[in-house]
Amino acid sequence: MSRPIILGIVGDSAAGKTTLTRGIAQVLGPENVTLICTDDYHRYDRQQRSEIGITALHPDCNHLDIMQQHLSLLRTGQPILKPVYSHKTGSFEPPLYIKPNKFVIIEGLLGYSTRAARECYDVKVYLAPPEPLRAKWKVKRDTLKRGYTPEQVLAELDKREPDSEQFIRPQRQWSDIVVSFYPPSGEVEEANGHLNVRLVLRPTIPHPDFTPIINLSNGVSGSAIRLGLDRDMNKPVDVLEVDGHATLEQVNKLEHIICSDMPHLRSVCDRESNPELGKIAGTTGETLQSYPLALTQLIITYHMLKATQIYQ
Repeated sequence: MSRPIILGIVGDSAAGKTTLTRGIAQVLGPENVTLICTDDYHRYDRQQRSEIGITALHPDCNHLDIMQQHLSLLRTGQPILKPVYSHKTGSFEPPLYIKPNKFVIIEGLLGYSTRAARECYDVKVYLAPPEPLRAKWKVKRDTLKRGYTPEQVLAELDKREPDSEQFIRPQRQWSDIVVSFYPPSGEVEEANGHLNVRLVLRPTIPHPDFTPIINLSNGVSGSAIRLGLDRDMNKPVDVLEVDGHATLEQVNKLEHIICSDMPHLRSVCDRESNPELGKIAGTTGETLQSYPLALTQLIITYHMLKATQIYQ
């Protein structure tokens, strides 16, 4: 019996969840994807949170039991009546009747916070950009889209930091893939969107065989694409790194490795068919192409399609 394939994308506020999700949904086909944000399960609206003195990152500020119940229903293909929280107004709107499509993407702050919730996902991704970069992204987003001043955003970041440390970052341990975009040379500047990416690949799901990458780099330490072994949260992991300055030829070789493992992924690797892969908005509103983002989206899509072979 077929059931939806569920992807989790968890990370702190402004960690890049929506940007990552957008490209994956486009590749899978918007008509095949149900998108759900766990922010909708907040227990209190913005004014109530301010009065109580609690942040949206705290488990007590969220209906995690209902979120968990809805995840279980979605996993078996059943519809839910999902609450709706508006970031624009900071208040709740009427609930929505949601029937899951072939793929369900759950993004938010506390998606892996309970064991029952974690068991509902087929693929679990955690976003972990460097904190200075995330702060920059949050200031940019909240001032442009949510009407805050930079000072208000920075004050909110300070207020949220204890809860980020206690409740958000520990969820990294439950992920199959940890995604960390970071600036070249450790700078905070984004270099026109050309960020590097570091992908921690845990052995909790079967990843493509990336060992040919070692041959691609020819042992050159400065290669734009690197594969190595490391430890993450005291456990052995593979680490794939792709620099923002990687050439199209290098990227195509890596994409070939991913796509050759699954014949029906080749259409996904066709750039003309999937122009949204790796697209990000620049600082002045222009659209930029990021190869590290495109490859990250492709690897996650690979795992979702791989899961369909097992469960559908």
